[in-house]
Amino acid sequence: MANLYTQLQAGFPQDAARIFATLRDGTAISYAQLEQASARYATLLVSLDVQPGDRVAVQTPKCIDMLMLYLACLRTGAVFLPLNPAYTAGELDYFMRDAQPTLFVCDPGQVDAIRELAQAAGVARVETLGEDGQGSLPALAAECAAGFATVERADQDLAAILYTSGTTGRSKGAMLSHGNLASNAFTLKDYWRFTGEDVLLHALPIFHTHGLFVATNVVLASGASMVFQSAFDVSDVLDALPRATVMMGVPTFYIRLLKEARFTRALVTHIRLFISGSAPLSADIHREFSARTGHAILERYGMTETNMNTSNPYEGDRIAGTVGLPLPGISIRIADPETGAILPQGAIGVIEIAGPNVFQGYWQMPEKTAAEFRGGYFISGDLGLIATNGYVSIVGRAKDLIISGGYNVYPAEVETALDELAQVRESAVIGVPHPDMGEGIVAVVVPTEAGFADGAALKTTLADTLARFKQPRVIAFVDELPKNGMGKVQKTVLRAEYASAFEVT
Repeated sequence: MANLYTQLQAGFPQDAARIFATLRDGTAISYAQLEQASARYATLLVSLDVQPGDRVAVQTPKCIDMLMLYLACLRTGAVFLPLNPAYTAGELDYFMRDAQPTLFVCDPGQVDAIRELAQAAGVARVETLGEDGQGSLPALAAECAAGFATVERADQDLAAILYTSGTTGRSKGAMLSHGNLASNAFTLKDYWRFTGEDVLLHALPIFHTHGLFVATNVVLASGASMVFQSAFDVSDVLDALPRATVMMGVPTFYIRLLKEARFTRALVTHIRLFISGSAPLSADIHREFSARTGHAILERYGMTETNMNTSNPYEGDRIAGTVGLPLPGISIRIADPETGAILPQGAIGVIEIAGPNVFQGYWQMPEKTAAEFRGGYFISGDLGLIATNGYVSIVGRAKDLIISGGYNVYPAEVETALDELAQVRESAVIGVPHPDMGEGIVAVVVPTEAGFADGAALKTTLADTLARFKQPRVIAFVDELPKNGMGKVQKTVLRAEYASAFEVT
């Protein structure tokens, strides 16, 4: 039992001059500078009367100082609360009132609006931090001592709160402890064979589990380095790949790279590992990437409440369309969504998860927390199956299940069939109201070739691969699918857009 920072620190290189991060402008941040900067921010937090357990809410652009502030929160025992920069004033008002942070850190350009919200919500202090490292908070930190004695914490003490997207109701704050984050960081370090010689290409946002806890914590735990980019820019990524050994991304990253002529096998021969997560990676993209580069993308499965749960193996078959095997120490089972009965191998049901990675519950929602656990397992809300080889496959979210004419239709199965077609680049399948069937199936397709819009041809081909009740009745063509910052298709947006697809006119 120890503070997560102390546990990560044990993996820092003995030579503190080794590089932790290289920024876009070429600036290099050493591990010695990391320790000093995090200590300055920690000293500042204490001077601002931030106590262990207090929340520090942060809504800033991605920058290296945001990572230093995260580490400072760990060191002081404060609870780090990162917020998506895209959140609106109404959403921020809810988060402020719900989490009751002691300190809110925002972009300098938003400070006037944030101060007004904070005052109304009873938040005592607002400071600023910009993408370029400017703002009131770094200015204050620069005046603080560069040494700090990290506060002791227990495994169950909170390290962070991450709010879920709230697509099925108001957002819930997932409480993640020092023990939760430590267990995942060191498991992934070993499972993915990270060492101090690795250089991670980090183009992910850091308000989310993937970029903050997976990417950053694994680098720190192994004493590795990163190329730190403020966002995914395909040109910058192509420039940086020759300096990296590992890349973590969402499917959108890999789809965009495959469109670039510069993205060749020769460019990535030296790369040790490509990892994908946060959204499903189609088998078609998996195969295309392998053919282009010689690398099989390693897909894994995680969520806000649990961090990572499964992974395709580092050595062994990385099977397209699956998320691999349960990680060491993590138990996965498949249950009937209604009764909770444990289902046999191969049966589709709700994925339930137990292990040291599973969160401490939802902030200030004890009833909701109790409802989401069954027999010590967290009910994920994801529908999936475990094959006879032990590999886990995700077939969709329980809320995305389509019931058409009394039959259950899993969108992922239809999407897989569509994505196999040469004419289809990406697809998303939704259910919308249908006067006879209850729900009708709509497929929204991004074609491989711009201008292709022959839905009848796709339906004819699908007739040989899908039962009639699974086949989309409407196929719409778009230039791109609506996605959030982590590359997940926003099916709520699609359901709203195509809600009247089967209305009789």
